[in-house]
Amino acid sequence: MAARKSAPPVREFRNAKAGRDYFLEQRFEAGIVLTGTEIKSVRNGGVNLADSFVRLDGGIPVLYHAHITEYNFGNLNNHAPYRPRKLLLKKREIRKLADATKSGGYTVVPTRLYFKGALAKVEIAVAKGKQHHDRREDLKKREADREIRRTLASRRR
Repeated sequence: MAARKSAPPVREFRNAKAGRDYFLEQRFEAGIVLTGTEIKSVRNGGVNLADSFVRLDGGIPVLYHAHITEYNFGNLNNHAPYRPRKLLLKKREIRKLADATKSGGYTVVPTRLYFKGALAKVEIAVAKGKQHHDRREDLKKREADREIRRTLASRRR
């Protein structure tokens, strides 16, 4: 019997700043329109979503400032690393995004980029920006949880 091929590693790229700087509320899964060299670069791990955001241009969601590095083996037709990329959503979901951003105080940020089968997907979230005191509270809570885990671990020994 022939040996089974192992499944390729699941590549997932997270936006660490999104959880720290925003209260994430409603999440959507969107397809992303990529060129050939972009998808090859994504498969190689050249993605950074740190300062990216989503804006509705004429009713079409577009991902801005997502950095996808140039493909090393590309030619003159290689892609621009920061070019705007169109997102694919259903009309109902686009309407929800538009209503949320029009109401004020909300923005749409990508939280992660991952592969679903052979297709690249982006998880986007409707988010409200955190104030400075909100971030400070999160740090205090994280530190308190860490201390609790330490004391419980020391008692087990």
